[in-house]
Amino acid sequence: MLVVEAKLKNGTPEQYQKLDEAIRTSQFVRNTCVRYWMDNKGITRNDLQKLCSTLAKNKDTPWVTLLNSQARQSAADRAWQSINRFYQNCGAPTRHLMAHVAAPSSRAKISGKKGFPKFKKYSRSVEYKLTGYKLSDDRRKIKFSDGFKAGEFDLWCSQRTLVYYSEQQIRRVRVVRRADGCYCQFLIDVERQENHEPTGQVTGIDLGLKEFYTDAQGNTVDNLRYLRRSEKRLKKAQRRLSKRFRKGKKQSNNYHKQRVKVAKLHLKVSRQREDKAIKDALALVQSNDLVVYEALKVRNLVKNRKLSKSISDASWYQFTEWLNYFAKIYRIVCIAVPPHFTSQDCSVCGTRVQKSLSTRTHQCPNCKTVLDRDHNAAINILKKGLKYLGEHLNGTVVHTETRASAVLGSPQVEQLAYPNALGESDLWVLNGNVENLSRLVEQGISNSDVERIPRYNAV
Repeated sequence: MLVVEAKLKNGTPEQYQKLDEAIRTSQFVRNTCVRYWMDNKGITRNDLQKLCSTLAKNKDTPWVTLLNSQARQSAADRAWQSINRFYQNCGAPTRHLMAHVAAPSSRAKISGKKGFPKFKKYSRSVEYKLTGYKLSDDRRKIKFSDGFKAGEFDLWCSQRTLVYYSEQQIRRVRVVRRADGCYCQFLIDVERQENHEPTGQVTGIDLGLKEFYTDAQGNTVDNLRYLRRSEKRLKKAQRRLSKRFRKGKKQSNNYHKQRVKVAKLHLKVSRQREDKAIKDALALVQSNDLVVYEALKVRNLVKNRKLSKSISDASWYQFTEWLNYFAKIYRIVCIAVPPHFTSQDCSVCGTRVQKSLSTRTHQCPNCKTVLDRDHNAAINILKKGLKYLGEHLNGTVVHTETRASAVLGSPQVEQLAYPNALGESDLWVLNGNVENLSRLVEQGISNSDVERIPRYNAV
């Protein structure tokens, strides 16, 4: 599947208001489905679909009829997704909950909060399936034809145009409202595959705050800290917004104008983070045949109140998600390994050298190795990945069935039963191309690389 996003332009204020009404109606249907599930036992996905039809026929909710029927079904599907996720987090099988699924799907019960479904207050999107809209022949305009009659908009897309895809390939259309306008996302049924020229390079990366990441060859990528750079402008804009707030009264137009300015500043930071994550992940995948990274549990790391802002600003999770995606597209191996003791263990002799977070240099008292802390960790991460991959090729690992993280070769994949920080295995390889995988393992870290590692003399 491929998602192409285009901005809806050249619409009147009344047209954009109609889109807002459609979004609010979709939110109402979704919240009603959640309430219906709370009040009744044994509710299935089909029951929520039937409820959409009941709401459309109800005289007390005439605005629901204006929304396209398939858009109402999409809103019910969103409600069911949150309900199904709650059941899975509780460790309950879902065979009796979803009649359209043949095999039961369940997973281990997670600790802490289970994600009980909540009511949406500020929804920002509405989703259409195959009806409710019409594209022009040149794919540069879209017309919404449901009961709200939002009318025709121009589609402005900077990267891809829809002219290369037929209407039969478009499976979903989602209208998203952001601070700088409305956007239209098209879900296109296209299998994306890119050619990857073998480079013979393997690397492991250590994610950090001082440098965004350091690889096993000692190369670093800067952490640009976009939120820190924009804090001065954000504080000034938020102070103005706070001064215009009137408690217990209707807010003025100047308040809403300033609110949009603050939202645009946050949106810019978000886009900068995503753009950097995409470019760094793509460059890493294109220049290597094997990438190993540490599976950090960011949800727990941000509980550190002194580092939470910096960790969130680094956007490690977003980077690893794009890294897994590009590894699948370019058909290379991408491995997530447990991060335990990667910074403490010596990458040459394996001696465990305890060090605090402020200690940035690794000095081994056993083999006299001197390395940057992150460089030492990146080498250890690469060694772990090569070890897991080698054991898989030797047939000494057990296979399990969970989600895919990276692929190489044909669609049939196998996963290794080595848990990461989330309790799941993230190493996926394909049944084919064993010779290429063996070559990657044999290469590893050469002796010449080990000889170049500096050492110090004990006094």
